[in-house]
This record gives sequence, structure tokens and C-alpha cells, in this order.
Amino acid sequence: MTAPAVIQHGTIETDVPARLDRLPWSRFHTLVVVALGVTWILDGLEVTLAGSVSGALKESPVLKFTNTEIGLAGAGYIAGAVLGAVFFGWLTDRLGRKKLFTITVLVYLAATAATAFSWNVASFIAFRFLTGMGIGGEYAAINSTIQELIPARMRGWTDLVINGSFWIGAALGALGAIVLLDPAVIDPEKGWRLAFFIGAVLGLVVLFLRQWIPESPRWLISHGHPERAAAIVADIEQRCGSPPEPGEKLVRTRLRPRPAIPLGEVFQALFVVHRDRSLVGLALMLSQAFFYNAIFFTYALILTDFYGVPSQKIGWFILPFAIGNFLGPVLLGRLFDTLGRRPMIAATYALSGLLLAGTGYLFQQDLLTAAQLTLCWSVVFFFASAAASSAYLTVSETFPVEMRALAIALFYAIGTGAGGIAGPWLFGILIDTGSRNSVFGGYLLGAALMLAAAVIAARFAIQAERKPLEAVARPLNAVD
Repeated sequence: MTAPAVIQHGTIETDVPARLDRLPWSRFHTLVVVALGVTWILDGLEVTLAGSVSGALKESPVLKFTNTEIGLAGAGYIAGAVLGAVFFGWLTDRLGRKKLFTITVLVYLAATAATAFSWNVASFIAFRFLTGMGIGGEYAAINSTIQELIPARMRGWTDLVINGSFWIGAALGALGAIVLLDPAVIDPEKGWRLAFFIGAVLGLVVLFLRQWIPESPRWLISHGHPERAAAIVADIEQRCGSPPEPGEKLVRTRLRPRPAIPLGEVFQALFVVHRDRSLVGLALMLSQAFFYNAIFFTYALILTDFYGVPSQKIGWFILPFAIGNFLGPVLLGRLFDTLGRRPMIAATYALSGLLLAGTGYLFQQDLLTAAQLTLCWSVVFFFASAAASSAYLTVSETFPVEMRALAIALFYAIGTGAGGIAGPWLFGILIDTGSRNSVFGGYLLGAALMLAAAVIAARFAIQAERKPLEAVARPLNAVD
């Protein structure tokens, strides 16, 4: 067993990060992926339910939504996610990963259950806002924890697959909507309300699973708790059946812990020290947020308004869409660890933009049936899903551990705030015009943003594949 830490004059010298990176994949890592990665399943469920029930909300005798109000509800969810990410992300770096990923799932669980009791448009939007706050906080707490527990050589594929699991939630939401919005099964006015309880039930399962996930050892050593960090790593090694060999030499990290990093130092790191990385993160997050939220939040409206698809049938069109989105990160994810981050990020973003423009043109020319449009979207988002997942991978691995959660939150907030709020609102207006030309213009804007992000990634993206986090971004507390 290697010494857990050497403490001298306030400086910690530890091999904890190296011990985490040397581990083989085990049941422990699978538990981490399931218990923490289910966040994206919940987000996929929420987004899909909101889209799938849009027809029922418009037909509801109580709510009577317009297309613009559907777009506002989607924007409200994203606004909550933005504010939740920043607030809970800041707390995650100060109070620890484990505390916050418990609090955020409680916020989500309560808010999504409350959505079912909405009595007017304003209350529905308010509850969607609070649901978004819980999910936004989850993004910061969970992404940072996963990055810090998964071995470096598998970090890229694991992160992409976890982010891609959003579409498992999308499929669950689609199936739930198919059943709960079928008038032969249940009154649609009650069905859309019951649909939101699916998320609350999943939230309870998540709470149970997460009690077995430890605090991040990397966070602990950066905050002056080397003994706790070493004990957690030793327990993980026992569970993996892979303790260090006698005499095994591991890279040691030297830190001078601090309870918190001043915000001025955080912004210095973001916009001066790592300015190029910040440009990449912002470009990737903003473009994928507009791309995804604009298209997916309003996809049900396209089907109902332009193709006359009944609202209770929307789920059948979401399923193949979700399958393509999930398969993209699963099948392409390994290449991010082998071919590398920079070429794969640039390629997936560029292909997404080009395919979106092509599909938009076919839609504008009225050359596609509803089924053919869905097939086209499945191909587009096979690449776009991997691209969007790589945005979260990029912002969560290329900044120092002491500010990782807040960095994730800030880029999520800026990108999603600009692209995610504006996208659904803009497309709601474009769809309300009833003009295919107007909608096509929106698609071209999304394609242009993705192509611009591809160029930026090809020039500035960090080659972080298979490298320890401490080698990718030197800790702010590091000493020579």
C-alpha cells in the first residue's frame, strides 16, 4: 500500500489521483455510471414529455396552451436549468459533490411531481422552471463527479455514453406519452398529468442508488481532507480487487488546499489563463444548445401543425429519433479516446450542421412525409448527439478540479441561456407562421452555428484523450 499523503507546511503530497486512474473497470464504476448518469435519463424524460404532451396541453380544457406558450414553457424549463446550474455549481465546488447531487435530485423530484397539479399556464411554467433548476444543478454536480471517478483511459467514451443516455429517458417519455395520451386508455387531461409522475418515481430510485456513491477523493484532497480521500480510494481498490502492488511507483500530486477559491481567481483562470479553452467551451455549448432545444422542443409541433399527426401518436415518432441519438455516442464514443478529441469533435459538429441544412431543405420543399422526416432526424442526431455530449466532456475535463463544477455550470448557463431559451421561443414563433420557409430559416441558423463551432474546435480543442485530469488542467492549488 502506498502512503496516502505526506503533509508538510500546509502542503499535501498524494497519489490519490494516480490510484484512481490506474484502476480497471469494475462494478463500482458501473454503479457510478448508473446512479449518476441517470440524470440525463431524467432530463430526456422531462424534455420528451414536455414535447409529447404539447398537443394535449393545447387541447386541455384547463390550460389551453398556444404554440407560443408551449415555446415559453420550454424556455422556462431551460431558464431554470441555467440558474440552477450556476447556483448549485457554485455550491458544488464549495460544499462537495455528494451533498449537492442529493439536494438537486430532491429539487427535481418535488418540482416535476408538482407540475402534474398545474392549474393554469403560469403555474405550469413556474413548476417547469423549478424542475429545470434541479436538472441544471445536476449537470454541474454529476459531470464533475463522474470526471473525477472514472479512469483517464476510459473517460471520453464513458462521458459520451452517459450524456447520450438522455435518449433512454426520451424513449421512456415517448412510450409513457403513447399510453397516457391515448383516449382509449385514459382521459388525456389526466394522462398528461400522470406522465410527469414518471420522473418523480425515477427520482426516488435515484435517491436510493446515490447513497452508495462516495464523495470525490479529488475534491477532498483539494479541500484538505487527504485521510478521507485515501480511505475512499482504498475502499474502491478493494471493491475493484486491484490494490497497488508493493513498490509500485505512482505519480504524486502536490497541493496546498484551500476551503474555497475566490471568484476573481476563477474568472482569471477562465478568461485569461485558459482563454482558448473557454472559447471552445462556449462555442460548443451555445451551438449544440440552440441546435437541440430549438428542434427537439418543437418537434411535436412540426408533426401536428405541418403533418396533422394526432398528439397521442407523437410518441411513435420520438422513438426512432431517440434510438439514433443514443446509438451515436455509444458507437462513436470510443473514437474520442483513440482518434482523439479534436478531430472527432470537429467532425461530429460539421456533419451535424451539414445534415441539418440538407434535412431542412427537404422539409422546406415538402419532399418528406412525417416518417421520412423522422428518419432524417435520426441520422442527423446520430452525429449531433455525439457532438453535444462532447461539449459537456470538453468543459468538464479541461478546467482545474477546484473550479470544475462552476466552470461546467457557467458554460452550460451561457450556452444554454443563449441557445436553449432563444431556440424554442424562436421556433415556436416560426412554426406559428405556418410557413415552411420560415422554419427552414431557423434550421439554417442552427446549421451555421454548428459549422462555426466545428471550425473553432478544429483549431483550439484540447487533446485530452487518455490523460489524467491533473495533466490536462493544472490544479489551482498545485505547488511545484
